[in-house]
Amino acid sequence: MKKILTISLLFCLVLLFSKCKKKTDPHIPPGVSFKTGGNYISGNTSVAAGDSVLVGISVVKNEDNLKSFNISYAYDGASTTITLSNYLMTPAEYGGYATDVWIKTRHQAGSELWVFTILDRDGNLAQQKLTLTVH
Repeated sequence: MKKILTISLLFCLVLLFSKCKKKTDPHIPPGVSFKTGGNYISGNTSVAAGDSVLVGISVVKNEDNLKSFNISYAYDGASTTITLSNYLMTPAEYGGYATDVWIKTRHQAGSELWVFTILDRDGNLAQQKLTLTVH
C-alpha cells in the first residue's frame, strides 16, 4: 500500500511539473506609421531638387516602453545609412510619440532613402521607410 501511495505521489509530481511552462516574451515591436493627409508625404514620391517635404510619424507602445526614435538616410542606393538624429524618449513619451519632420532634399538628382526607426526598452524595433526620387 505504501509503494502504491509513493508511486502515485511521484506520478502526480511529475505530472504537475510537466504542465508548468516558462512564460516567454512575445517580443512585440512598437507600432509606427506615417501621418497622412494635408501636406504630409506618406509614401515614395518624386520631388524637385532642393525641395522640402513634411513627414509625420506616429508611434504607439505595444509591449514595452518606448526608448528612442532615430532618423537616418542613404543616398543613391548606398547600403549603409547616416544618422540624422537619435532622440531619447522622456517618461511622458514612453507610451506613445508623434512628431513632424521637415526633410530638405539635396540639390542633386538621385534617390534618397529615409528610415524612421523606433526602439523599445526590450530592444524591439519597428521601421517606416520612404524613398524620395529627386529630379
